[in-house]
Amino acid sequence: MAGLWLLFGAISGIQIQISMLSHHHSWGLVIGYQVLVWSLWIPVTLAILRLVRAVPPRTPGGLLLHGAAGLAFAFAHVAVWVAIELVLKPYDFMNPTAFLPRFRSMALVQVPLELLLYGFVVLAHYADEASTLARRAAELEASLAQARLHALELQTQPHFLFNTLNGIGALVRGGQSAEAMKTISGLSDLLRYALERSGGGFVPLGEEVAMVERYLEIQRLRFSDRLTFGVEVEREAARGAVPALLLQPLAENAVRHGLAKSDASVRVSVRAARDGDALRIEIFNDGKLDPARRSGIGLSNTSARLAELYGDRARLELVEHDGGVAARVSLPWSEGR
Repeated sequence: MAGLWLLFGAISGIQIQISMLSHHHSWGLVIGYQVLVWSLWIPVTLAILRLVRAVPPRTPGGLLLHGAAGLAFAFAHVAVWVAIELVLKPYDFMNPTAFLPRFRSMALVQVPLELLLYGFVVLAHYADEASTLARRAAELEASLAQARLHALELQTQPHFLFNTLNGIGALVRGGQSAEAMKTISGLSDLLRYALERSGGGFVPLGEEVAMVERYLEIQRLRFSDRLTFGVEVEREAARGAVPALLLQPLAENAVRHGLAKSDASVRVSVRAARDGDALRIEIFNDGKLDPARRSGIGLSNTSARLAELYGDRARLELVEHDGGVAARVSLPWSEGR
């Protein structure tokens, strides 16, 4: 703020000196005089801001008060201005010598400008206040969005953990200790990945697919005679950025619903490819589409996370396809790191 008034004074002094070059006034004296005169607006500005905070000009009484204050500041500034001019004599032989005549002529021209400057200070205060509120609102919205995403992750992770622990218990009860140990090792890898990525963010699709393969290996140990899986991810698609922990809930959904309706074997397939500016991911399982599946925690949380992160630029749909059910995700393409 102070710098603006000093710069304003310096520019005013330069303009006046250039317009009076033929009079050979001192550059330093003319510019210094203008800088000194306009620097008086520094304390005036502080006083205006304090008054605006105390009495906002939003009511007739407030407007009347600020109008009176503006006139008082304007006449006081002109009076001091004339006094400085009489003391410094920046215009040499052309300098005024009497206070009242100079004050009257200056006030006639200067008071309207001073009132306008008063109004600009008030407007600048409200513009800065609005900008600050908008910035704080944006920061709050970002914080709330991050909190919502984190809450969705926390809902999904225990769901997966409890299911896997139940599966380990079943293996132990069935005397399949080797399979139980392999499952515990796989679960350890998955939990480590989940903890490292618990802050959200984006990862290359290749990392997500590797963890999904680990998850499907765990499930194949549990259902060795009923579950097979395959993964087909294009090399370029593996570099695409996806939200961390995106695929596991969809894979879990495919396994659970694929095995739920019959004792037949089930195949789960994970496919991904880049399609222009989009990344297409599909997780397929044998079976029929259960309407209740659409409202499951894994699917609903994934939909909510995508909406938070991408708005309407991402899509998750569950469709019957080729004798089974496919969960299809479409994301805007970006390179993962």
